[in-house]
Parts: sequence; structure tokens; C-alpha cells
Amino acid sequence: MDKAKPTGTPDGTVPDATGDSHGTTAQPGGSATAPDASTSPGTDTTTPPRPVGLTKADPAAEPVEVAAPTVPGQAEEAAVPPATEPPATVPAPRAGGAPDAVVPAQQQAPAERPRPLHAPDPYSTPPYGEPGPWAPAPPVQRPVPTPAHGTYLPPGTPAHGTPVPPVPEAGPAQGGEWGRYDPWAAPGALVAESGGGPGERRRERRAGRGRLVGAALVLALVAGAVGGYVGMRLERHGGLGTVELEQTSGQAGERAPDSVAGIAARTLPGVVTLHVSGGDGGALGTGFVLDGRGHILTNQHVVESASDGGSIRVTFNGGETARARLVGGDPGYDLAVVKVSGVSGLTPLPLGDSDDVRVGDPVVAIGAPFDLANTVTSGIISAKERPITAGGEKGDGTDISYVDALQTDAPINPGNSGGPLVDERARVIGINSAIHAAGGPARQDDSAGSVGLGFAIPVNQAKRVAEELINHGRATHPVIGVTLDMGYEGEGAKVGGEAAGGGPAVTPGGPADRTDIAAGDVITEVDGVPVASGEELIIKIRSHRPGDRLALTVERDGESRRVTLELGSSDPS
Repeated sequence: MDKAKPTGTPDGTVPDATGDSHGTTAQPGGSATAPDASTSPGTDTTTPPRPVGLTKADPAAEPVEVAAPTVPGQAEEAAVPPATEPPATVPAPRAGGAPDAVVPAQQQAPAERPRPLHAPDPYSTPPYGEPGPWAPAPPVQRPVPTPAHGTYLPPGTPAHGTPVPPVPEAGPAQGGEWGRYDPWAAPGALVAESGGGPGERRRERRAGRGRLVGAALVLALVAGAVGGYVGMRLERHGGLGTVELEQTSGQAGERAPDSVAGIAARTLPGVVTLHVSGGDGGALGTGFVLDGRGHILTNQHVVESASDGGSIRVTFNGGETARARLVGGDPGYDLAVVKVSGVSGLTPLPLGDSDDVRVGDPVVAIGAPFDLANTVTSGIISAKERPITAGGEKGDGTDISYVDALQTDAPINPGNSGGPLVDERARVIGINSAIHAAGGPARQDDSAGSVGLGFAIPVNQAKRVAEELINHGRATHPVIGVTLDMGYEGEGAKVGGEAAGGGPAVTPGGPADRTDIAAGDVITEVDGVPVASGEELIIKIRSHRPGDRLALTVERDGESRRVTLELGSSDPS
């Protein structure tokens, strides 16, 4: 039994110039068939071609090798097998000379591995050097549907199995689908970019991001400017439109009688402003109407310059003015009365009782501070029986006033002198006279302004003095008939050694002489109230009327005794 011939040179096959068995093929019966020289490569035939280069071993047939004529170029064309044909196989010989297996023809000459359609990966990115996600990947090749077998095809249609033209190799920087491929795009979608490689696309993306950031900044600036303008309008005007302020309607009716407004409404018609001119200069003050006959009460220091031939001009609450004359005054009480004539419709103010006033009672002060007429201030009574002295510019003591005053925190300033201090029922309880200064109590024309400590002459004392000035032209002073040592620095008021003219310190037959008070005695209390100095003793005495009885505590040679006396008068008539 003959063995099978080696593959690549089977019996009946004549190798052509290329080394492949594409020459003649031995046919059964010993004839050989040569290829038709007139048939061009790629022409379709009705009979499927047999596998080229393979044949079976037939021991009964004699191989006849016939050299077929070849045409230059045809043998080379015939040597290229169609790309779509499956690899030919050769049956392997079995025992007994019959083949029983097929051996792949590629074992004769292994074909070269197809080159990838992409550029080699210089970084050898796994798996096995395939391109990474940043490198261009080959386009997806999907099967193209072909007509079913037996379907009529129009002339010119490529036959089934026609070789597909090779796809040109695309470099990493070339255009086409390779340049437009985006591995992160949706499946089957191609990014439509106008040419350029990855570097250009990155630049375009950066430019797009820059434009987006710029637009966002412009929008933020515009929004900030608009918001700032709106906020400014809201803060300054409360809105963007025209500002219209709300206003409540006026309250009808009168104010409560005990309110400051109610008190002022009832008091202002009876308050006047005084402008005084004279040889010593001018003065400004306030007064109030006592009766319908035109009597007006004020301070002595306001009209003092008018006693030397000066003039007094009175301005009423309604603006009317009138001339006034001085009726009388008393420097010791700092009170004076003037009178206007030919004026009707006057509004006298009611007088209250200063003895009934309590600390903390509300009060209202009315006057013309700094020539601002009809000024109303309010406060409380902050103290009672505050002994004060004011004046003394002459040096002989005749112009010093001694007042057991009411103290108030209602603002009182220069120009308020002589004005009324009224209670919550609009009754006069005091005459504003002095304010506290750096060196002590002072008249209002001697100070710069209020410090919250104002002093008023009690109306009970002012009433008696005003009546005497109107009726007699002068006022009487209550006395005990002694001359005091004003230089004594101990506690109490000491009776002096002698009077100012050289006479005895204790007036013979006077109230003190009748109670056995002698020179050198020290008076320490008046009606059980301690006195610290001679000024305080005078103030306590002048707060009473002549004929009132007082209880005095007197010390002599370290021993105290209590005496009671009746006040006399400095004017016996």
C-alpha cells in the first residue's frame, strides 16, 4: 500500500512558478485540465471552485503530471486565494491507503498575523498592549446583511464572496471616524468635531469652559449690581416706588387736666415775660398775674435796675405788650410786684399751699429761658426747706436773700426767674428764683444754665410779702431782736458781742431780751430742727410771719435750755 504524499506536492499537481499547486490538476482517467486563459480573476462561475492545492491519494490511478502553459501575470493572479474562502484541508491517510483526516493547508506556510488598525501602544497598556481608553480605538465593525441565496441581483452587483477592499490604516492624528471617535460617548454615537486630534479637542474644551466661567462672572456682577441697587432703595426708601408716609388723624378733645399739656394749657395765659432796662443795664425775667387789676409778681433781682428810673415792658402769652411800673420790692425775700394799666382780659393764676407739698410731687416750670418765651419744663419736688442765700454783690449784706426754698429737678435757666412753679392742679406753689452753680446757689442771671438743681421761694411766703408790697409798698421781716456773729465757725448761731452801730447785741425789750437770751449764747435748734449757722437761723425765722411763736434751744457755758418767744417785726408800724 502506498503512503500518502506529503501535503503541498500531491500527486497529479504541478507547482507553478509561485510554489503553489495552481497549475494543472489531474482529472480522473488520466487527463489534465489547464485553466482558461481567457477567464479573468474575479469572474463568477457556476461551479464552485474546488479547494486548490489539495487532492486525495488514489492508489489505483497513475498520477500524470502535465505542464500547463501559463500566461505571464495570470499565474500570479491565480495564486491569490479569495479572502473569504475557508482554509483548505487535506484528509490524513488511514491504514489501508484511504485518507481519514483533513490536514489544514496553512501548515505548509503559516499566514502573517493581521496588523491592528490602530497605532501601537508605546506604554504597553494591558491587556497585552491593547490601546488604553485615551488612545483611538478601531471603529466598531458590525455584520452587513446580504441577500438570501437565490435572490435576484441586478447586473453589476458584486457576487457573494467578493473580496472586501482592505480598510486603510488610520494613524492616531488622522481625521475621519478615527479622529471623531469618543470612547465616552453613547454606544454607536460619533462625536462630530471639525477635524483635529486630541490636543485640539482639549483646547476647544478648555476654551468652552473659559467662556462658561466668563459668562458666569458677568452674570454674577450684573446680579450683584441689581441686588445692591434694590437693597439701597429698600433701606433708604423702604421700597422701589414713590414713598408715601402714613399719618394718623389728629386727636380731638382736650388733654387730661393733670397732664403736662393740660397744666400748661391752663397756666400759660397767666404767664408774662419782662424786659427791664435802667442805669445798671438790662435784665430779662418772667412773672405771673396775681389779680385782675394788673398786679404781677416776679423776683426783685429782675426789676432791680428799674428802681433807678428804668422801664419795664411786659409781653403777654398772646404777644400783646404793655408798660409796667414798680410797686415795691424786697431784696431779703427777692420778691417784687409790678403793675400794668389799661389791660383787660388778664388771667390770674391760682395760688396753692406750699406747706402741703411733698417730696416727689410732680411740678411744671414755665418761663422764658434765654428769652425763649412760654417754655414749659417738668420735674418733681426733690427736697423741701432747703436753706439758700443769694445775692450779696453790694457787700453790705443788704441785697442778700434768705430763702427756705423748695428744690426741684425741673430744668430752670436764666430767664426763668420770677416764673411760676405749679403743681399737677395748675396751682402756683413756688416762684423760681435760683439754680445751683459751682460755688453754691446763685441767682439765675449769674449762671450758665441748669444742672438739675433749681430753687423756688415757697408760695406761702411769697403771698404774704406780695400782699404787704401791694398794700404798703414794703414788706416786714420777722425778727427775734439779736445781732448774730456771722464769722462763728461752730455748730449753731452765736449771738454777737455788740450791734453794728456799737449798740448792744440783744435789742432791749425785744423778744430775745424777754426770754433772757444774752450775748455769747449759741442757738442750736428752732422748733426742734438743728441749725448749723447764722444764715440758717435767719432763713428759719423769715419763713414765719411776725407774731408767730418759736421754740429755741440755747446753750450757755455748756448747758442747754429751751425757750419760747414771739417773733417781732422789723417795721413796728
